[in-house]
Amino acid sequence: MPMDDSRYWPQGTTRCKPIPFLIWMAFCLLLGGWAVHSATLCLWKGLNQTAMNDFFAFGVWIVVDLAIIALGAGAFFTGFMTYVLRRDELKNIINAAVIIGFICYSGAILMLGIDIGQPIRGWFGFWHANVHSMLTEVMFCITTYLIVLIIEFVPLVLENRQINKVPDLAFFAHHLHRIMIVFAATGTFLSFFHQGSLGGMFGVLYARPFAYRTGVAIWPWTFFLFILSAIASGPSFTTLMVMLTEKVSGRKLTTHKVKMMMGKVSGYLLTFYLILKGADTLYWANVTLPKMGVSFWDMYQSSYGIYLVWLELGLFGAVPAFLLLHRRVRESYGLLALAMILNCLGAVTNRFVFTIQPLAIPVLPFEKWQFYWPTIPEWGISFGVIAYGLIIFSLAYRYLPVFPQEVELNK
Repeated sequence: MPMDDSRYWPQGTTRCKPIPFLIWMAFCLLLGGWAVHSATLCLWKGLNQTAMNDFFAFGVWIVVDLAIIALGAGAFFTGFMTYVLRRDELKNIINAAVIIGFICYSGAILMLGIDIGQPIRGWFGFWHANVHSMLTEVMFCITTYLIVLIIEFVPLVLENRQINKVPDLAFFAHHLHRIMIVFAATGTFLSFFHQGSLGGMFGVLYARPFAYRTGVAIWPWTFFLFILSAIASGPSFTTLMVMLTEKVSGRKLTTHKVKMMMGKVSGYLLTFYLILKGADTLYWANVTLPKMGVSFWDMYQSSYGIYLVWLELGLFGAVPAFLLLHRRVRESYGLLALAMILNCLGAVTNRFVFTIQPLAIPVLPFEKWQFYWPTIPEWGISFGVIAYGLIIFSLAYRYLPVFPQEVELNK
């Protein structure tokens, strides 16, 4: 990288000097190196390098995978509001949403490549598709939506100051922008279904009373709840990343009005989700579980106690919903960020309890409660995905015109 790379910056903007940027990138690459070493151990020696076993077929990788896919929902939902519902003010944040969505989905697929143990056979799911499995639909939708995100990302890459000087590339980028509504609508369709099927997969586990839910026709209630929790937390995560970038760079990237709108959308969606989640929990506790011969309290013991309910639905649910619905809270930069952090933590907690807790609960008379704690290689790969995201977003912010309002707001 040249010591003076200012000619690559977006027109009219300033960025930090190359040395601090290189130090930051070196830190991210160090985390990435830990991930590469961990992945090498798992692929060379096998999944015995993890804490997964006959009880825990899912581990921290699937928790992180489901969490980042939920938080990455800001891409398709923001695109839906921008291009389909014509909320033009969101065009000032849609580029960031697309980049974050690309990071989340590509990172999830990279992690799944390690999780399946033999990534060289990953194509089997497409060629020998199990049409009776919800995960087949998830696999197809995640892969095709990642392709959609790449298509949405390409015009932004082509708008780099130096790349845009090539007439053919500039022409291609301009006309690709004009048909972006098609890809936004396609992405919305794909994401709605795979978010739902990820939840529906847990809801049909008859042998796991913690996860099993009744529903409508072939769709358990978890199908709809996973969609709602994703579109409630996704806009918050996108806005949080923008706010964090503002704090680190010291520059205004979007107006606070845009952030308030994203917070308001998250607040209403989160409230709607909590109403349905509360109804589902009450029905599950008072009807579904007794029919299966167990009680609500049987589901919360050992290390996975009732505190998880209060965290998910209380501190990370009702509290951020209450905050985000109040205009004075949204007007405060700090309180808005706090509410969005709690909202995102709620989605992560939900994915954790659905992934780990059903496997920890004994389902046979001679079994005991199990406990799962990830190994160092598992943590390494998980943090590697975070490092990957930081690298992509940092490079995009430095060299691409991600925020259309940046120049005007910093005059």
